[in-house]
Order: sequence, then C-alpha cells, then structure tokens
Amino acid sequence: MKIFVTGISTDVGKTIASSVIVEALEADYWKPVQAGDLDNSDTDKVKARISNKKSRFFENSYKLNTPASPHWAAEIDGITIQLNEIQEPKTNNNLVIEGAGGIFVPLNDEQTIIDLIKPDYKIVVVSRHYLGSINHTLLTIEAIQNKGFKVAGIIFSGSENKSTESLILNKTKIKCIGRIDEEPYFDQNVIAEYADLFRDNLLDL
Repeated sequence: MKIFVTGISTDVGKTIASSVIVEALEADYWKPVQAGDLDNSDTDKVKARISNKKSRFFENSYKLNTPASPHWAAEIDGITIQLNEIQEPKTNNNLVIEGAGGIFVPLNDEQTIIDLIKPDYKIVVVSRHYLGSINHTLLTIEAIQNKGFKVAGIIFSGSENKSTESLILNKTKIKCIGRIDEEPYFDQNVIAEYADLFRDNLLDL
C-alpha cells in the first residue's frame, strides 16, 4: 500500500500524521521535496518519532535550502524542479509519501504537489481546525476528486471540534481515520499510542 499524505494548508500536522501512519504500518517513508530545515528535516523528525525497526527512510528527490514554496526555494537555489527527477523509491514494504503544504503548492511554473500523486496512491488528507478550515478541507477534497483521484481517509489534527468534523464527514462521506489531539509533545511513546488507535482504520483503506 502507498499512502500519500497531504494537508489543507501548511503547518496542519502532516509530519505528525505521517509518523503515526509509518509506525502503525511499519511502513517506509519518503518526502519527495524538502524545502528548508535541512538539518532537521521532516524525514529526520519522522525517524526520531518511530520505534519499529522495519521502516526505511528514502532520500528526498530535492533538498532546497529555503523554507518557502518549493518553486521559489528552487529558484533561490538556481534550479528548476523537474517531475521526471522525482522517482518513487522501490520497496516491497508499505510506503508513506508526504507532500509539502497543500495540493496546489507549486513545484515549478506548471506543476503543483497534486501532480506527484499517482493512481495507485491512497490519499489521506490532514485537516486542522481554524477559521476557514472547513472551506479549505472541502476545496482540497473536491480538487483531488476533480483530478480523478479518491480520498481514502481524513485525519483531524488538533483539539476536537465535533461540529466541524461532523459537517466535513457528512458532506464528503469520507472515512475518518482518527484525530491527533493537541499534545504537549510527540515522542515515540505518544506516536506509538496513536499508531495503535489508527492501525485498523489504516489497514482498511
């Protein structure tokens, strides 16, 4: 199984959600494009939070120095991101693929994050509650569906909002994998607890 983790915006909890999925499935992990934080990348963060010994971590196709939209970070580095240079790593294990920001974050002048998604990917959308998040969640799901893909599940991130969550789930009819609460910290033990809670729903995707 290949799971593509995307979010409704930036800083909504994609990397924490990816950590939980990796741990739950003892999956491999790959972030195609990393922009900024190269000394403590998302790959490093996921690796530090999981405790299983099976998961492997694949190199980013692009490592960009500036914490900015990938197209701009690449321009600052004097390069252009080419989709044919982003090759999915080969593995016999489950693979978690983490996007960057939302699905329309630009990679170059023509392509965006959604162009990294392949037909065999199970798409998981991470939604965090804030003013405007319902709109952003529904727009993200509609855009993915308009591209011909199916959203396999939603993970809610942050403090519970029953009204928002119910509205989104009722309107989209998409499976809720679970909600990652506002925790004081996320270490291996906390990630393992969420992995246990989410595992069955992930296996049913």
